[in-house]
Amino acid sequence: MIDNLSPREEGIIQKIMENPRISVAELSKDFGVSEVTIRNDLNDMAEQGLIVRTRGGGLPAFHPSILERQRVNHECKLRIAKAAAEMIHSGDEIMLVGGTTTSLIPRFLYGKRDIKVVTNSTYLLPYARTNMGLKVTFTGGEFRPENEVMVGPTALRELAQFHVATAFLGADGILPDKGVTADSVEIAEVVRTMAAQAERLVVLADSSKTLRAGFAYMMPLEKVHTFITDTDIQPEVASAIRQAGVQIITV
Repeated sequence: MIDNLSPREEGIIQKIMENPRISVAELSKDFGVSEVTIRNDLNDMAEQGLIVRTRGGGLPAFHPSILERQRVNHECKLRIAKAAAEMIHSGDEIMLVGGTTTSLIPRFLYGKRDIKVVTNSTYLLPYARTNMGLKVTFTGGEFRPENEVMVGPTALRELAQFHVATAFLGADGILPDKGVTADSVEIAEVVRTMAAQAERLVVLADSSKTLRAGFAYMMPLEKVHTFITDTDIQPEVASAIRQAGVQIITV
């Protein structure tokens, strides 16, 4: 995954994003380490699925927009994902929508057992490979590399075959008068389908998302059971969201 990089690994990915033709020699000079060390770094990162190794260097394995969004409020997203993971217990059946916060939840599920996960997120594949306590069902559909998700009619049809206790959803905007919104119509469709198949809806978003409305409407606040955000949420916004019957957890 790209949420647990060393400073040098993060720097290497940033460098090859800016210049895919950058050489090992240039990276060695930039980071003040030997070329052997850089080659070892690149090989290790390729084994982790972080980059695709090339003859002279490497290429990011993720779309640049994913890398950029993952870096924004990263520590906050980790705290939110951890709080969501604490709501999940061994034997639970859940849905996770794709997103740079929701897809971090499995990072905090190690040690729990027999958790059934239905998701459209390819971003959490490394956790599906390494956590034997998860039983993950991935939807089919059209792959969107800029979001690391599957969308479209196939994804919606397959999601409709399941019923779970809790769906963990993301949001690009959440306001009392606008409800929960997304920046993508296709992702909004996936979220609405997941919401229809779950008994409880938990929305994850950092507090900056409460200051805007996304392009596509997903659902009214009244349908949301719990909203997990950070402590920077404005008190008046939090109060208005609570008045809609939503429990707020701040981290």
